[in-house]
Amino acid sequence: MRAIILTLLTIIGCGAINAGISFTGNSLSVITENAEASTGLNNIYILHDFNGVEMCYTASSASQVTWYKYSNLGGGYAEVVSTIKQNGNKYSLNLTGSGDMGYIIEDGHNRYYYWIVDYSKHQLQFSSLTFPAQQDCDITELTFNGNAEKITYYTINGQAKEIDRNIILSYYTLQYDESTETYNQILTEKSLTHINNNIRATAPLCNTEFTLTGDRFLKQWGNELSITSETYTTNAVEAHTSATQTQREIDNEQKVETTLGGSAPCEIEFKAVCSDAVVFQEWQMATDADFENITTRINDLITTYTFREYGTTYVRFVASNNDGSCDYYSDTYEVFVGESRLECPNAFSPEASEGVNDEWKVSYKSIISFECHIFNRWGIKVAELTDPSQGWDGKHNNKYVPAGVYYYVIKAKGSDGKNYNLNGDINIIKYKGATGGSTETPTE
Repeated sequence: MRAIILTLLTIIGCGAINAGISFTGNSLSVITENAEASTGLNNIYILHDFNGVEMCYTASSASQVTWYKYSNLGGGYAEVVSTIKQNGNKYSLNLTGSGDMGYIIEDGHNRYYYWIVDYSKHQLQFSSLTFPAQQDCDITELTFNGNAEKITYYTINGQAKEIDRNIILSYYTLQYDESTETYNQILTEKSLTHINNNIRATAPLCNTEFTLTGDRFLKQWGNELSITSETYTTNAVEAHTSATQTQREIDNEQKVETTLGGSAPCEIEFKAVCSDAVVFQEWQMATDADFENITTRINDLITTYTFREYGTTYVRFVASNNDGSCDYYSDTYEVFVGESRLECPNAFSPEASEGVNDEWKVSYKSIISFECHIFNRWGIKVAELTDPSQGWDGKHNNKYVPAGVYYYVIKAKGSDGKNYNLNGDINIIKYKGATGGSTETPTE
């Protein structure tokens, strides 16, 4: 079959392609690389092999054509090629037995520059793909046996450049999905221009096999190679964490400007989702950002914690693999709880206008325990509150009490350890048109 192809190409002769260059005697396609302008080259050609191949040039005029060749020294050291065959305005050079080389074709006032690669001198070979015993947590190293050497060409100035073989290393890893809050398996690929003895890749987050395929030249010629390793047991660990605070919309609670925390008590849910190799995990809470003084450790992936003490608490998630050789530390969450405050109003009008000063409430922040007792002038308790968010609507036994002066006694404690022992007057003001009694009488 190859002999037939060669015979046909010989009959056809040297056809002109790309400034007059063509190749005959090839059973496989010639791959053309567009060279960067800085190289000074018009094109780079990759041939499967040079056996029986002729490089042909068709002159654009009847002017004298001279061929030169150069090696890694660059065009400045080019030598005239004396073995050129001429047939009219067609010129050819038999490449059999030659190696990678640069060529300069001088056609009158025009010069064309090329680099020709004999791929058979750089033939890709895969023998084995194994793993060294010691592995890093973030990078997986593979030992490659075979041949995937660098393919180099030289510019007209003698500068070495690499031709990308585009050998593909593929394997599975895990990727976190925000929508489902889970780690899912995905295929990842890494392109290699060439391979020496070792390959380094981002460590997979799951057990997987590594596969090498290539190169792009063999793929184009329909002869792509592939090799797969044994199953790699991962030791890399990763986690995705979040912190979600329970929000309170309380009109008499003073706000504290902070991302997490605020007015105590602050309830926050901490959640972690881990990759496959994680065996040990815990949430750590500390009084310092360096976590030298850890006050709380929680082993659950999801935990809800209520912060009651004034100040900043530092929270992070820590995970590790089975033997503790690989660790993961989340970003640090800072939870700030503000200092306490408690203020009491001295008057309200429960029957005046709904929603406008019709309930007696304290103004507060970071109050973690609270009890309030309200009495009339005869010392009879008319209301009791157990949370600072609660208010008194001016009723006793489901009836509005008469206007007049009432008395409160409050015992409370703040997140900063401050104790509140307060007492004072509450003036109930009645407006014209209000219902209810106008005078006070002792009630039981």
